[in-house]
Amino acid sequence: MGDEKTWVEAARRGDRTAFRRLVDAHSRPLYGLCGRITRDPVLAEDAVQEALFNAWRNLAGFDGRASFATWLHRIAVNAALEQLRKRSGKELVATDAAPADDEDAAGDFLAARADETPGPDRHASGGEIRRRVETELGRMTALERSAFVLRHHEGQSLEEICGQLSINVSACKQAIFRAVRKLRGALEPLR
Repeated sequence: MGDEKTWVEAARRGDRTAFRRLVDAHSRPLYGLCGRITRDPVLAEDAVQEALFNAWRNLAGFDGRASFATWLHRIAVNAALEQLRKRSGKELVATDAAPADDEDAAGDFLAARADETPGPDRHASGGEIRRRVETELGRMTALERSAFVLRHHEGQSLEEICGQLSINVSACKQAIFRAVRKLRGALEPLR
């Protein structure tokens, strides 16, 4: 998006039309991200609205070290987590130590499952796989789900995830490990 830097600079000067273009360009991905974290369309919409409001309000603080999309995603993740906190009344904390094995290796099962070329039998089970994944994502803690989504759906590094979730690397790896372990358990009967 070559015009994005121009739009950001114009928006920083108060140009609402430029900010509207940024909103139009990023709303859908933000809604998808917030939806995967909150698992509730109303909470996701609230999180996106809050994120966009916060982005507008804090645009002067955007220093350009990261891309605008990265900066906006961080705001959206924080807004989605805040929506979950409001709903549950609890802090999102990493608990119960799990082996912090290499989370990329832990995700191999899921990646291999997703990359297989679908044959007729795979098309039939695709709906079941999707249903089980959605169900299991709903059973995860907000921290596990957020860390998993940021790593495996958004492709973020551990360091980026730690910054967005305000946790250390060990807690991040544990959350991702637990999420992958839960998904493996849910999908194992389909092997």
